Amino acid sequence: GALGIMLGCCYRLSCAAFLGPYWYLLLLDKTSWNNHSYLYGLLAFQLALMGADRYGSVDGLLCPQKRNAHVPLWNYTLLRAQIFIVYFIAGLKKLDADWVGGYSMNSLARHWLFAPFKLVLSEEMTSLLVVHGGGLVLDLSAGFLLFFDATRPLALVFVTYFHCMNSQLFSIGMFPYTMLASSGLFCHPSWPRRLCARFPPWLRRVLPSTQPPRTSPDCHYGGQGARGGLRPRQHLAAAFTILYVLEQLFLPYSHFITQGYNNWTNGLYGYSWDMMVHSRFHQHVKITYRDGLTGEVGYLKPGVFTQSRRWKDHADMLKQYSTCLSQLLPRYNVSQPQIYFDVWVSINERFQQRLVDPRVDLVRAPWSPWSPTPWVLPLLLELSPWRERLQELESQLDGHTDAVFIADFPGLHLENFVSEDLGNTSLRVLRGEVLVELVEQQHNHSLREGDGMQLPAGQYHKVHTVSAEPSCYMYLYVNTTALALERNLTRLQELREQVQNGT
Repeated sequence: GALGIMLGCCYRLSCAAFLGPYWYLLLLDKTSWNNHSYLYGLLAFQLALMGADRYGSVDGLLCPQKRNAHVPLWNYTLLRAQIFIVYFIAGLKKLDADWVGGYSMNSLARHWLFAPFKLVLSEEMTSLLVVHGGGLVLDLSAGFLLFFDATRPLALVFVTYFHCMNSQLFSIGMFPYTMLASSGLFCHPSWPRRLCARFPPWLRRVLPSTQPPRTSPDCHYGGQGARGGLRPRQHLAAAFTILYVLEQLFLPYSHFITQGYNNWTNGLYGYSWDMMVHSRFHQHVKITYRDGLTGEVGYLKPGVFTQSRRWKDHADMLKQYSTCLSQLLPRYNVSQPQIYFDVWVSINERFQQRLVDPRVDLVRAPWSPWSPTPWVLPLLLELSPWRERLQELESQLDGHTDAVFIADFPGLHLENFVSEDLGNTSLRVLRGEVLVELVEQQHNHSLREGDGMQLPAGQYHKVHTVSAEPSCYMYLYVNTTALALERNLTRLQELREQVQNGT
């Protein structure tokens, strides 16, 4: 289908051969859905309605009526509007406080592509001004700059640079190249004809025609052509174009209908054009099952029976995954299984916190796209101002010490295991009050804000939040095994140099 569309061969049939299987596969597996795959489906749908086989096509060679004929203006309008919406809505979504504050893609400035900017700016300012500020300005302005003749050359330079960088920064498949190709839609429709005219005469024989296009019965010429009046088909095309553009402008802001949004709650989000606005880091994921008859409790490896990793962020996928597990576990002598998830995630440099309530059996929990999901825990937005302090605390650490920042809800607890490699692990309370239960020693420690304690390696412990407000605490740990290995390697290198130097 794609090959037939490219060649303009059996064009309508090729569009159907591409469009049907593409949308079938896209709707079949929601884990492959993103803004890019959605865009390809929309463009394929639009092409199926257009006359994109009029110039330089196989159909034009076989059908003289189509050869080098005008294409209706609404064809260009629809495609240009779609690309404009991708840019502009993506820019509007970047007006989010996290993006403007420089938290969404904070680590991106470390990439080698930004080395020229870091000659005059610090890494922090490169992230704030170039990555976040530059991305916001380009998305908001690209569609307008491409539309006008006077600004189009400048826009082509910037969007080309932008998409070439994206192709190196992210693993997003064909999207940068698709957007690069779409830039030509905003140029005058005669640019391929003018380009072919620059080639030598002997080469022009095999290239598309450089002659002016012929009139087409599909077009309206304002009474100057053979068919002066508007026909019902043209009225329908104009109405469709207007309604389609309005629908595409409405959908990214329709989340009051389908509850959930592409940030923390992640509802039906894939038509939002809010690309790269949120970065997530998962610290801890636990799946617990309970036998409904015997009460036996066990644990599953996260991601068992699935190759996807996206279920950890989406309530609908967690619900489907729990249903799938409840149907599979009876094969392993687990009757009437109950499934509990404990998913810890940090969004845009915030504390690690729970996404879902670990006390709720998701097999029997309700979920609907038309109502809020009751077992999704709220994002602790009141702790967002802590991000600057967390960065300061991390900057004070030496090269061998790492930190994990945790926030938890009252009445819940975190069960954790300190690996034997982490011989120097401590916990320090930043806010609220916690009770640290050392499971093996059967001993409890009560800690308030500013208190800390050493945690034994090779043992489980539980951190209970006992304050009325959410607690915040940090783990500080040193991988003593890796540190000892590093020291031994350094000593070995010193001895090797002494032997080589004869000392």
